[in-house]
Order: sequence, then structure tokens, then C-alpha cells
Amino acid sequence: MGKAMKNFAVWICICGSAAMVAGQAPAAPHNSLQRQYHEGETLVYKMNGVNEAWHYSIEGDGVVKKDAGGAYYEEYRWANMTSGGQAMAMRADMDAFRQRLSLDTNQNPSMPDLSKVDPKVIGPVTDFMTFYVDLWLANKIGALTKAGDHFYFRNPMPASSWADGTHVLVGESAIDFDMTLKSVDAAAGTAVLVVKHVPPEKSAVKLPAAWMQTPVGDAPNNWVSVQKQENGSYAAGVGEENFVVEIKVSTADGKILSATMDNSVKTIERTCEDEALTKCGDAKPHLILRKIDIMLVP
Repeated sequence: MGKAMKNFAVWICICGSAAMVAGQAPAAPHNSLQRQYHEGETLVYKMNGVNEAWHYSIEGDGVVKKDAGGAYYEEYRWANMTSGGQAMAMRADMDAFRQRLSLDTNQNPSMPDLSKVDPKVIGPVTDFMTFYVDLWLANKIGALTKAGDHFYFRNPMPASSWADGTHVLVGESAIDFDMTLKSVDAAAGTAVLVVKHVPPEKSAVKLPAAWMQTPVGDAPNNWVSVQKQENGSYAAGVGEENFVVEIKVSTADGKILSATMDNSVKTIERTCEDEALTKCGDAKPHLILRKIDIMLVP
């Protein structure tokens, strides 16, 4: 498939209600990953991405705010996108777009309106949110308190979508979370959380064509994408997605200091004449590889 589809080969899983999440784990007396917010605090993250042949960098400029109900959140503006050392212009309406994120466990994560995001920035926006959701979930469950602690979260929610309804008509992935508190360094004031995103035993993704049912890998297909091409055809793919996220957290206030993501999607892809995906060319295997890292700028 084309570069645009690969840019959309990202997703985020939004977890369910507080009771549903916390109810799967024993109560913990202390959580060293918990975020402590201070209104007005500014944060700048530099993100580097490798999406197969495409390499890019972008900055998220954020500030901690408090809403009318007293809930804290971080609001980010995306800017300074480059690729190959050259500045990349973003759609004009990105000047007004703000991404709201929070590690407050009393607030459930929510997906931003991707129709208002420049297509080439959807990857950074949703990848950044993945880091926050992973840490939010670990905080919410509260079962990871010392180095070596482990918890497997079977995600009860429907598959998450990154479709924008215009360029990507179908874009879904479903995963479970395999979480480990890898290390806690009291002297440095840091902790490292590792979250493996793995296919569930029974996938929740909706597969729009019969040929997509056959597993591409060793587990049920948990990733699907259908993109409308400029020539009127449809680029369709299905497969198995896995990725590993590692997050370094400040134990002083719970903010993310740095994070990495290694993402692979083993797919088969077809170009189809019709939106129902019944008149398609031969299946072509394709391995999508993506690497993302973020760093909090001092």
C-alpha cells in the first residue's frame, strides 16, 4: 500500500470505566507512577518517528491546565515537523488544534477528533496518546508498586479506531495489555514501565470481507485497514499487530521523561475495485515496522 496508509498504521485503545479497570487488580497501598499536577507547568516533547522508509521529527508543546470542575489535564500544540532535515508544512487548521491528555485516573482517556488533524500528524497524535494511555492504565490498576511486578489486562472494550472517514474508511486494532514495572531507581527518582500490546485470544476488530478472516500470523487477526485511493480503488489490509512500549517516569511527580515504541504489523494487502472488497487483486504479504521515541526537553 501507499505511504499514506502506513502513516495511518497506528491506533490507540481507550479503556473502559474506572470500576471495570480497577476491578481486575488488587488494591495497592502506594503507586509511585501517580501523576502530580501543577497548573501552569509547561512541557515540551520532541518526538522522532521511523515509519518504514519515512523518518520524521515533531514537537509537542504542552501546558497543564485545570477545567471548571477542577480536573487537571495537559494541552498540546503540535509544531516544527521535519523530515529528512527539511521543514514540513502542516495544514493551516493545525494552528488551532489542541490535544488534551491527562494521567489523572479520575478521567477516562478520549480520542481527539482526527478529522481535524493533518493526515501526516495523525501518527504522532495517536502515538503520543498511546504513551499516556499505557501509563494511565498502569496508574488506574495500581498493581505495579515494586520492580518486577506484573499484570495482564484483558481489554473488555471494542476495537479502537483511527479511521477519519475520508482517507481511511476502516482502521481498527484490538489488543490486550501485558504490563511490567521493569525497574525503580530511588536514587535517580525514576521508574521504567514496560507494556506489551498483544493480540487477544478473540479479536474484537470488525473485518469487512470474508478473505480477512484467515489469520495472517499465529493469533487471530487484530488489525485491519481500508483506505480509499485517489484513483477510486481501495487499499485493504489485515493482519496481526504487536508492539512494545517502554516509558521512563519521574517518581517525584509521575510525568513522562522519555518513552519508546517498537511496533510491527504482519499483514496481507490487496487492492480492490469496490468498497465491499469483493473484487480484489492478489494478496501481497507486507511487514509494517515502526519505531517511535519521545523525550521531555529540559
